[in-house]
Amino acid sequence: MAKQAVAKQKFPRSFWVANTVELFERAAFYGMFITMTLYLTNIVGFNDIWAGILGAIFSAGIYVFPLFTGAYADKIGFKNALLVAFGLLTIGYFTLAAMPQKVPVVIAYLVFILIGGSFIKSVITGTVAQSSTPDNRAKAFSIFYSMVNIGAFSGKMLAKPIRTGIDLSFIGLDNYALGMQYIGYYSAAMTFIAFIVVFLIFKNVDTESVGKKVSEIWIGMRKVLTNGRLIGLILIISGFWMIQHQMYASMPKYITRMVGDDAAPEWYANVNPAMVMIFVMLVGRMMKNYKAITTMMVGMFIMPLSVFFMSAGTMVEGAWGSSVSIFGLFSMHPIALMMVCGIAFQGFAECFISPRYLEYFSLQSPKGEEGMYLGFAHLHSAFANLIGFAVSGFLLDAFCPDPNRADLKGLSPEELAPYYAHAEYLWYVFAGVGMISALSLWVYSKYWDRKDKIAVERAAIVGEKID
Repeated sequence: MAKQAVAKQKFPRSFWVANTVELFERAAFYGMFITMTLYLTNIVGFNDIWAGILGAIFSAGIYVFPLFTGAYADKIGFKNALLVAFGLLTIGYFTLAAMPQKVPVVIAYLVFILIGGSFIKSVITGTVAQSSTPDNRAKAFSIFYSMVNIGAFSGKMLAKPIRTGIDLSFIGLDNYALGMQYIGYYSAAMTFIAFIVVFLIFKNVDTESVGKKVSEIWIGMRKVLTNGRLIGLILIISGFWMIQHQMYASMPKYITRMVGDDAAPEWYANVNPAMVMIFVMLVGRMMKNYKAITTMMVGMFIMPLSVFFMSAGTMVEGAWGSSVSIFGLFSMHPIALMMVCGIAFQGFAECFISPRYLEYFSLQSPKGEEGMYLGFAHLHSAFANLIGFAVSGFLLDAFCPDPNRADLKGLSPEELAPYYAHAEYLWYVFAGVGMISALSLWVYSKYWDRKDKIAVERAAIVGEKID
């Protein structure tokens, strides 16, 4: 019996290969994604508004395309799908780095990255599911999410020294910066390694009866979008993710323009997953006796507070100057410090929202169709990114503009100062989004609690009449 138990816990080679290449892909993606809007403006030449619109379409597509590429992956086999995915990603990342001034090429290869990345999302999770058993599936997905976090964390950590260089004076070398466009080469190298690993080692898992036909996906999406209770929840929670994803849409430009190019938005963004890893289990235990909707409301009301911290940097700078000592160990620019505090609160809020959202969503799905409905649960990120990135471009242009914008180029720091006098207003808009979302969730909870109570009372009356 002991040997059988051990055997149940063992995973096939395809599981470990899939998780390894997932680590490489996440490192590539987040290394690029954290600097994407900076890259589109500083290297390619898009203004803030167009960079925001492109970012909106790209980042929203990342959450919609897997619904359809997953169906195609089932037809061609997981190995072929991964080869297609990593091939597209390698070409896309490399070309973005090699030809950044050719706008049509940049747009075309963003599409390559979008399609390639959408295959990865569906195929890797499918491989994890197919190469595990009911006895070890929880462990399998724990390993998978660990790999995702390690890859995302390392990708953002490496993006900073690639973009700005790293101080090597302690070994007698100068600070040597490769430059932002080299992040594309780095990402291409990561995905090319993954391509080789898949080609040489990966073996197909059985995909029989896995996935759905495209027609079934359209039917499922129509059911979700016409379910008032679920679409209401998706739209409300989109407010949370709209703020959360400003780590990629607004924060990199805001920080580099307000603090300087040597600031580290790539590293600040990593505070979020660090907070989740530290507190998610503690919050889960603390809130286990509360309803899912109540727990989510706690997180939703924390989010406006997080945005207040993000906006408070200019106020702290006015009071404390351009440097704040952190327990005498090191110093930070106050705008950077308050941004880190805000991101930390966002991570803490996520601990209340993300796990319980999926639980609540599944409970509201029709019996027997939970799996299909949960496939659409992350539409909130598609809506959040589509609106959040686009709005970000307009807000940056209004309150924290590109210093190379035609009417600003060549101005001295003193002449530029009035254009950044109200940069923090950008965050007030998102604080408003957070508060409206939190209040909407409270109203939503009261409304559906009342509807459920009435439904139960009516069912009891009908039951009494039948008796």
